[in-house]
Amino acid sequence: MDKNAHRAAVAALWVVVVFVIACGGGSSAPSAPNAPNLPATVTFTYQAATAIDPATRAQFPNCVNGASPTHIHPGWQGFTAVPLPPFPPDRFEITFTDVPVESRQSVRISDPNGCDVDPNGASTRNVFANGVLLTNIVGTPGNGTEPGLAFTVAADNTVTP
Repeated sequence: MDKNAHRAAVAALWVVVVFVIACGGGSSAPSAPNAPNLPATVTFTYQAATAIDPATRAQFPNCVNGASPTHIHPGWQGFTAVPLPPFPPDRFEITFTDVPVESRQSVRISDPNGCDVDPNGASTRNVFANGVLLTNIVGTPGNGTEPGLAFTVAADNTVTP
């Protein structure tokens, strides 16, 4: 084989290699609808009274004012307070479409009715993520360290507490 024919063969081989790499190795399988690099959708439900208990308001007025209205602090958003929409008489619910997958996340619920058990109104009971009860209590930043809940969500939106 002469020098020009050899160069042409090497160039053709490189074209084939680049083509195979660009096509993903020939796999024609569709990608998952929520691939791991995309965020998941998680609906948080907090089952609790939506009206502030007058006795709690009278006994813990500063806490009630600080925790009102009931809100959630999502860790993946820097624990910024996000109001929890109420569904009277006994639940709050919100959906996030930006939850990172396959990594431990945490949230904190602040409820003025929780002021009788936590000085900041942090609540760790009756909190669900995509229908799964969250049970793993962790520290979250707030007025010092406040109790929150940890979970992991998979690419298919399945939550593990």
